[in-house]
Amino acid sequence: MKLAERPEKLQWKEWEEAGLFEADPDDRESVYITVAYPYPSGSMHVGHARTYLVPDIYARFKRMQGYNVLFPMAFHVTGTPVVGIAERVKEGDEDTIRLYRDLYGVPEEELEEFTKPEAIVEYFAREYEENMKRMGYSIDWRRKFTTVDPEYRSFITWQYLRLKEKGLVDKGEHPVRYCPYCENPVGDHDLLEGEDATIEELTLVKFPVDGDDMILVAATFRPETLYGATNVWVKPDEEYLIVEVDDERWVVSEEAYRNLKHQKVGVEKVGKVRGEELIGERVVNPITGEALPVLPAEFIDPKFGTGVVYSVPAHAPADAAALEDLRGDPSVLEEYGVDPSVVEELEPVQVIEVEGYGEFPAYEALEEYGIESQTDPELEKATQEVYRTELHKGVMVVDEFEGTSVREARERIKSRLIDAGEADVMYDFSEKPVICRCGTECVVKILEDQWFLKYSDGEWKEKAEELLERMEIIPEEVRTNFEDTIEWLDDWACARRVGLGTPLPWDQDWIVEPLSDSTVYMAYYTIAHRLKGKGELPPEVFDYVFLGEGDPERIAEETGLDPEELEAMREEFEYWYPLDWRLSAKDLVTNHLTFFIFHHAALFPEDKWPKGIVVFGMGLLEGQKMSSSKGNVVLLSEALDEYGPDVVRLFLATSAEPWQDFDWRDEHVRGVQRHLERFETLIRDHADESLDGKDAVDRWLLHEFREIIEETTEALEGFQIRRAYNRAFYGVMKLLREYETMKGHVKILGEIAEDWLKLLHPVIPFATDRLWREVLGEDSFLMEERWPDPSKYPEEPELSVAKEVLDRLIEDVRDVEKVIGAEPGYTLHVYLAPEWQWRALELVAEGKEFGEVMSELMKDEGLRDKGDEVAKVVRELVKEDLPEGVDAGALRESLAEFLEDAVRVLTNKTGASEVVVHTDPEEAPGPTDRKAGARPLRPGIWLEE
Repeated sequence: MKLAERPEKLQWKEWEEAGLFEADPDDRESVYITVAYPYPSGSMHVGHARTYLVPDIYARFKRMQGYNVLFPMAFHVTGTPVVGIAERVKEGDEDTIRLYRDLYGVPEEELEEFTKPEAIVEYFAREYEENMKRMGYSIDWRRKFTTVDPEYRSFITWQYLRLKEKGLVDKGEHPVRYCPYCENPVGDHDLLEGEDATIEELTLVKFPVDGDDMILVAATFRPETLYGATNVWVKPDEEYLIVEVDDERWVVSEEAYRNLKHQKVGVEKVGKVRGEELIGERVVNPITGEALPVLPAEFIDPKFGTGVVYSVPAHAPADAAALEDLRGDPSVLEEYGVDPSVVEELEPVQVIEVEGYGEFPAYEALEEYGIESQTDPELEKATQEVYRTELHKGVMVVDEFEGTSVREARERIKSRLIDAGEADVMYDFSEKPVICRCGTECVVKILEDQWFLKYSDGEWKEKAEELLERMEIIPEEVRTNFEDTIEWLDDWACARRVGLGTPLPWDQDWIVEPLSDSTVYMAYYTIAHRLKGKGELPPEVFDYVFLGEGDPERIAEETGLDPEELEAMREEFEYWYPLDWRLSAKDLVTNHLTFFIFHHAALFPEDKWPKGIVVFGMGLLEGQKMSSSKGNVVLLSEALDEYGPDVVRLFLATSAEPWQDFDWRDEHVRGVQRHLERFETLIRDHADESLDGKDAVDRWLLHEFREIIEETTEALEGFQIRRAYNRAFYGVMKLLREYETMKGHVKILGEIAEDWLKLLHPVIPFATDRLWREVLGEDSFLMEERWPDPSKYPEEPELSVAKEVLDRLIEDVRDVEKVIGAEPGYTLHVYLAPEWQWRALELVAEGKEFGEVMSELMKDEGLRDKGDEVAKVVRELVKEDLPEGVDAGALRESLAEFLEDAVRVLTNKTGASEVVVHTDPEEAPGPTDRKAGARPLRPGIWLEE
């Protein structure tokens, strides 16, 4: 169905004209939620749709609870991505043009304008806004801005002046992700691949070759383990480079050379040497002076580090595995002319003592993971486990470092080696490849005179840790990722020389880079609509609005602002802040989300620190990670054209919890579409029906609906969107099907239709709002209604137990039918347990033990004669676990009433033509053994043929 033909377009227009999503301060309690704003350099896909759906569902839910909710949106255009795209379009790059013409469907006349970055931004920002409205996101669009608006640039200018005043911005050498082709640092938005890669510092340990001027240079994160080195590894078939660095001849991989020449001055390639030529040489351990053999290893990946590794088999599982491989196959060494006895003489040397491990943790890890070779994929897990445990809990046992923590020894040994000229430093990526949007593989480059944020500052880290400790993190297990990031986060290059954005106020040749100008814009949203058209503003405006500093009368006079407007901005910020929830993807934990914490801690008083973060999973398409650059996406506009917004919303909401990865599969989406069609038909056909009275089955459904309201509410409070709507949508649909099998109709729908639509409104707002007005005849917008109150429905948990007993009863009858070969048409006798068993169940429910229950029952003379039978039943009953809130005393009556009212389902699902429920089995007809088998939660049965 075309958009123009869809009722959703008219509905959104009505909502917009009514100002339903425009949030202004009032006397209600506020809820303020934001999500990462999009970078409009391409079309919105269904992965983006899930990102913005979660806060929308939460915002709609909280509005219906009576809160004043602010959910704003803006567009992030800082940096070089659109500049690079415009350049490639201008150059006629076929891949770029094909991507925008064929995947994104940009018309030719628009594409011709894409030689200008602003044209790209305008086109996709417009498309994003249209698709967000089509999806029904309840956004306050009055607050929309872009990060190159003059008002926003003034805000960033204020932010960086404050940070510099606090000594948190500095200048010096700094490692950055760098594109050699573009000759510019790159951020996440500039990359086709490698967005998750961080820059890591490696210690380069120099191993001079005995009798030669070459130095094998091994890269390591763990220089403290050098005391336990037994040998050095090289990859036999790798062609290493001989590189001249500071008058030394280093042997490193091609990849290391690429990094080094961008990180050091005067690095020259002077020769080549194959790994196999180095095998058998002897090198000197710079810290012990020992001669170590050079041996072959297959586990080395030359793309990481230098392609040279020193071996510490006591503490590195890969080294231990490689040594054992050589011991197990002497022919490998013989192939390179090395006597196999060399390996036999190598013994592991303990360097670190750690609780939970013995003398050689690496060998224990090999055994634990069942690793038998250096190519085993489990080696990575084993390595990480040993390394992490030793770093956090390990204590050195060698030299003067005995008793020193691994963390402290690492820094001291690294410094000693560097000072002695026996080691150096190189920076590399944590994962590869890292590919610029231009297609070039990036390197780590040391930029001189680079401005950076001092995330390494100890006091700043402490404040960030304090803020994090106060926050609610969903899911909670992600908290450790934040803690680790705050701990290891080093200084960050916060500016670059090209691209769109805000110039550094004290050095206009530099522009604040994308991740550094998007850390506290949540504060800007609170006043964005009041600043439109004001142009550039002095920092004093933001000092007053956000910090209450300065004289508002003087500021108003100097800026020409209305004093009342300035005061209104201050009041609005005070009303909305602190931010309640920040939502973003899990790959931003190590940068944006942690920067968000740091900057709030630095700039705002503690009472304005944000309260919570929700972390998202990723989107998959038919099992593969979504990637716009690779064309592996479903465009949101196409999904909306095919399925409509409610289907897309319901699928995205129920396919996975927000922090889990979801998988868009067309077959599953079509299944959701069919369910939604059945739902709408159900409401249209039966919502106006009513019941004359309510029997036990009716009350059962109403009780279950009450519980669904409670569970949905609880789930939404914790952003468990999938749990909420699997219960509220599919759970109620299932209830109605079960009800219909018991009653033959769904007249009960008239009792719950109003609240069911309210419950579902946050997830399927278009359908529910239509049905609210068209079927229920209401004049209001459904979003303006209050969230369902569960207390209006009966609370009878005994009926839930009765339903479980019924379901099990049906299974028991079917089992008996199979065993005796019963023909349809028999009379089914159902025997409830005798009164004394119900009394025993009450005592068990009160928490009484077996002996106490028996003592109480044996007071009845009539039971003493069958003590063995009573004891057997009580032993069974003490194992029963009634749900919380169930009144065991009332359960017998509820069960009897429920089974009487539900006999229809027994005749429908079994071969019985008639069902008789006996509440007193001792007086009922039938075989004694059938009656004697009755228990409170499992009635006895007899099939009378």
